[in-house]
Amino acid sequence: MRQPLHRSQRRALLRALAIAPLVGVSACDPSKPQFVSIDITGADYARSFRLPDQHGQVRTLDDFKGQVVAVFFGYTQCPDVCPTTLTEWVEIKRQLGADGDRLQGLFITVDPARDTPEVLKAYMVNFDPSFLALIPENAEALAQVAKEFKIIYKKVDGKTPGSYTMDHSAGSYLYDPQGRLRLYSRYGNKVDGLVADIRLLLK
Repeated sequence: MRQPLHRSQRRALLRALAIAPLVGVSACDPSKPQFVSIDITGADYARSFRLPDQHGQVRTLDDFKGQVVAVFFGYTQCPDVCPTTLTEWVEIKRQLGADGDRLQGLFITVDPARDTPEVLKAYMVNFDPSFLALIPENAEALAQVAKEFKIIYKKVDGKTPGSYTMDHSAGSYLYDPQGRLRLYSRYGNKVDGLVADIRLLLK
């Protein structure tokens, strides 16, 4: 006759059963890439855009097939987050070595009123001349692309009419060389982790 489980044994068994499904998921698909960034493969947003760059050429995701594309939002007068993000992507490209040419950075401004093509040309060359800035043509176009990418932005008035700042989402979207949305990287992720993620996407 089977002896009844002691209370401590029952607790141990329940804990084992609780984690069993998680262990099973991990063990069943060992070939799935282990990304540092958040895997959002198959998401039904951030799938497309059609925006002019700082040189006046209209761009879409299809223009960058064969490359990993990093899309992030910001504005040129941002005091810290935007220049930090751009500097990090330049370093990521450098660390990729020969694969660096297969990384395309796209910076979408949330401040098209001040971020004119001329301003963005001068701004982007300070980081990497191959990175492109994309410019929504008006407030409606900005609202549309923000909705598609599920990002937020808000004008914060300063002491004078022209001294406002822009609060905005600070993460980056990553697309694989087939143009498929794959990852979301939160602001502050380490450079070496993103380098590893991009190497996986390039395989």
